[in-house]
Amino acid sequence: MQRRRSYKKRGYNPQDKFFHKAKEEGYRARSAYKLKEILERFRIIRAGFNVLDLGSAPGSFIQVISKIVGPSGTVVGIDLKEIEPFGASEALKNVTTYVGDIFDFDYLESILGAQRFDAITSDLMPNTTGIKFLDQDSSVDLNIAALRVVRKHLKPGGSAIFKIFNSNELRRFLSDAKRDFRDVRAMKPEAVRSTSKEIYIIGMGHKGEGRRA
Repeated sequence: MQRRRSYKKRGYNPQDKFFHKAKEEGYRARSAYKLKEILERFRIIRAGFNVLDLGSAPGSFIQVISKIVGPSGTVVGIDLKEIEPFGASEALKNVTTYVGDIFDFDYLESILGAQRFDAITSDLMPNTTGIKFLDQDSSVDLNIAALRVVRKHLKPGGSAIFKIFNSNELRRFLSDAKRDFRDVRAMKPEAVRSTSKEIYIIGMGHKGEGRRA
């Protein structure tokens, strides 16, 4: 008989302070605080920016970004799952969302066209299997797909954020990212659970198509 994992013994608490804080402050998920911490350290999204958010559901990144870019900026969100409409009280009039697959490049091109964004954020994460090497490979594959979108739709000099599992496979993604950005950093925000292997990669100073080194 297979034994169940005991998350309590490992310090896992799905309803920790960030869970409750998100509920109190009206954010759809704790991930809002991950992004906030990243943006406090790396001020790569500003008022008036046009931002693309990949893996948007349930919409917490969008909530944070929309407030920062303000009415003169825009946010485009894409996810496999439909993102529930934002309430009138949230007044997110600068947001457009789509249902789409990060690997369906033809569809992405049909909705994005020739658009270029000041910043691109990705909170993409695979459905985990519990098989370590499969989950790590899937995470890298998702981020390489996101990087392909970045190459086509991020303005030269722009910045991007990627979520990925911290593993030996991370080096494969970092080697690609360092060819696309002048500066690449990694951080694990406080809102990431201590038991989680996820980290965020921040790429700054996009070199642009044809200028990768």
